[in-house]
Amino acid sequence: MSDDLSAKTILVVDDDPDILQSVESALEELGARVVCARDGKEAVRQAEAATPDLVVLDQMMPGHNGLVVLEHLRQGKGEDDPPHVIMVTANDGTRHEMYAATLGARAYLRKPFKMSKLVEVARGILTG
Repeated sequence: MSDDLSAKTILVVDDDPDILQSVESALEELGARVVCARDGKEAVRQAEAATPDLVVLDQMMPGHNGLVVLEHLRQGKGEDDPPHVIMVTANDGTRHEMYAATLGARAYLRKPFKMSKLVEVARGILTG
């Protein structure tokens, strides 16, 4: 096991249990402490409790959608302040991607994505 991210806490938010488990496993292999949420409301609660360094956030979920959660997470934060956010979505349009960027998302990945790409982006954000 690599310990690239051993001092980092990552919140993974997705309503698809298979994606949630896959992302959780990949990030735990890097040594990160991973916390999971299955909807937007739970994501907000977990973010307040766990104070994550990074959030991997699905855009389309029950409860609050990912953009509402992103807005909540980044409210009052500077560009370099955690939590940093990687949005993931099956949405092909660019309008949501641009809006996510204005709210402070650091990256935007479209499903299906390669896990190696997610890991690369997460490492880049968290280790500089």
